[in-house]
Amino acid sequence: MTARDMVICECFARDGLQHEPDFVPTATKIALIDAFSRAGFARVEATSYSHPGQVPAFADASDVLDGIARPSGVAFKATCPNPRAVDRALADLDAGAGADELSLLISATEAHTARNLRTTRADQWQRVAEMATAARGRARLVGVISMAWGCPFEGAVDPARVAEDAARFADLGAHLVTLGDTIGTATPSSVRALIARVRAAAPAVIPVGHFHDTRGTGLANCLAALDAGCTHLDSAMGGTGGHPADIVYGEGFTGNVVTEDLVNLLEEEGVSTGLDLDAVDAASSACETALGRPLRSMVARSGWGLSRRGEVARA
Repeated sequence: MTARDMVICECFARDGLQHEPDFVPTATKIALIDAFSRAGFARVEATSYSHPGQVPAFADASDVLDGIARPSGVAFKATCPNPRAVDRALADLDAGAGADELSLLISATEAHTARNLRTTRADQWQRVAEMATAARGRARLVGVISMAWGCPFEGAVDPARVAEDAARFADLGAHLVTLGDTIGTATPSSVRALIARVRAAAPAVIPVGHFHDTRGTGLANCLAALDAGCTHLDSAMGGTGGHPADIVYGEGFTGNVVTEDLVNLLEEEGVSTGLDLDAVDAASSACETALGRPLRSMVARSGWGLSRRGEVARA
């Protein structure tokens, strides 16, 4: 694997596409995921095992996982929202074409759990425990904590609760725990504080920063996560994804941190991402072509920073 200081999980193919109004063809998804692999992403969020009737964007989850290339050093992740999803994931693994990582979801607040998952936190934890038991040893488990920095229904979230959730995921065998800034209310100081608390409460797991750029603080929060010792971040090409703006907790634009801009910032700061920037450019263009519109990457419009320009000039 290419040496890197920061591992970026490219989330376009799942988080980025989950609320697109038009179905992206399976062959296009496969081509995009292969482009992410060629660019050197060590982790790629490939699909979701959500119910096809509820989230039709991923009705082809098994076909996508069966069709992608499998280069060495790249882990492909799939979201599993319920036990039936884990059953499907395990069946694909048995068939030799499953995901390397499975994401299991918890919300940090009761109100959001009731609204989004239609259950209680206690019952959701029971389901997650069942899912983790079934999948442990078959795939790397990724715990996901949404509303980690704030909830539209309950307001500020107690960092102690998030740290406890991370520790519970660790007890269930999770290797990574993703901290989701679902409504984009995190700030650099709150990011540093929460990541430090999670690392102390669950030292066996790797914290992953997943920030939405709702209020323009996404890149600043990524740097704050780096300051706090975080070595894993999520982002999506073109800043796609997040959660839908037409639901009550949407609060306008909710897209993910833009991968291209994050890579540029990190590389300019001397933080190696291990990525081939020419291949990132190609993948960025392919994502815009797939969706038929310009996306939100500033790098796609303006080019890479000065260090990259210097490399090109020397060549």
